[in-house]
Amino acid sequence: MTKLLKFIFILLFPVNIYAMLNLELTQGVDKAIPIGLVSFSEHNDIADIISSDLQNSGHFRVVNIDAPQQSSYRVQAVNYAYWAQQKIDNVVIGNTKIIGNKYKITFKLLDVYGRSVLLNKEYTIPKKQLRALAHHMSDSIYQQLTGKRGVFSTKIAYVLVQRDPNKPTKYSLIVSDADGYNSQNLLVSSEPIMSPTWSPDGKNIAYVSFENKRAAIYSQNIASGERKIITKYPGINGAPSWSPDGKKLAVVLTKTSYPKIYILDLATNKPQQVTFGMFSDTEPNWSPDGQSLIFTSDRGGAPQIYQLDIQTGEVQRLTYQGDYNATASFTPNGKGIVILNRNNGMFNIALQDLTTGEVNILTEFGMNESPSIAPNGSMISYATHYGGRGVLSEVSSDGKVKLRLPSQEGDVQEPAWSPFLD
Repeated sequence: MTKLLKFIFILLFPVNIYAMLNLELTQGVDKAIPIGLVSFSEHNDIADIISSDLQNSGHFRVVNIDAPQQSSYRVQAVNYAYWAQQKIDNVVIGNTKIIGNKYKITFKLLDVYGRSVLLNKEYTIPKKQLRALAHHMSDSIYQQLTGKRGVFSTKIAYVLVQRDPNKPTKYSLIVSDADGYNSQNLLVSSEPIMSPTWSPDGKNIAYVSFENKRAAIYSQNIASGERKIITKYPGINGAPSWSPDGKKLAVVLTKTSYPKIYILDLATNKPQQVTFGMFSDTEPNWSPDGQSLIFTSDRGGAPQIYQLDIQTGEVQRLTYQGDYNATASFTPNGKGIVILNRNNGMFNIALQDLTTGEVNILTEFGMNESPSIAPNGSMISYATHYGGRGVLSEVSSDGKVKLRLPSQEGDVQEPAWSPFLD
């Protein structure tokens, strides 16, 4: 289950790929917020994207209306009584106009019972930005009604594995919108790809490559495709993790006989060893304040999660529930950690409260791995198995909302959720 044993040899081609994920809501909250959505004139794709975003968040029950008497974008024409009869709390109305080679788009979020305007925004954009703008609108609505920043405009990196009995297996590192659209193929490989991880500004991804049959860590710019070698020491170069300020990488090297964690200053490219001893330390992840690292270690006899104070070097064990805990990352507020937990032979995604030590198991079926938390802390993506192949799934941090993202083109694994993108 650990990423440490996966290595890659990459053939690099910055091209687009047609594979995509299809979101499927499998479980939502019992009391989802009812919201009405009126079509945006002839550009119904905008309303469709917003509807899909809100519905798939699991927190909204979306009612789409195309009836002429409800389709006006003017506030004065809104039939509040109709929406109240449908027991709809809020309504989204909008309009699109073509101005030269651009689009002028307005949208409003209305409070039905208060008969007031909660959001009133206007944008002028080129056509190619329609989908991105729709996600931005969804984020605005989500934040207004839940009080939490939305993640519809974020992205997810993942590995797609395509198997053909007549051809070598192909591995691709892909970046897509959070809903699976706009897939961009960053890497193509004849060997597995491991450990994609986002820089804090969302502009670069670090990963491990086994080019020339030697492990090396690379950093690649997503927009330009430009990449550079970060480490290529003899032995293991693995599990890169960016510091919150983007100036350092925590990595796993075998400069000694055992895998150990090092902090690499990207300005000097000099590694500093921070864990020691005759055991394996791997999968480092930074705390939000950059003062500590959590990592997986077998120093207690079996893989468990430990925390390193970078300033003092003190190490303490964090996980005790289950005979195996790995692949940990902090929640954005630093108050909890997301972990891969094994108990009674079942691998599940769990959330541990660092104050109380309480562990909440979020998934079922016991064939899950590679958890990655959204930048607002609301959802966790992870790899699992469904219908005989690997798929990505998502679960809310309270376990109440579940999504499945099956690919049409192969097995999906190793998700990495981006930070917020401006």
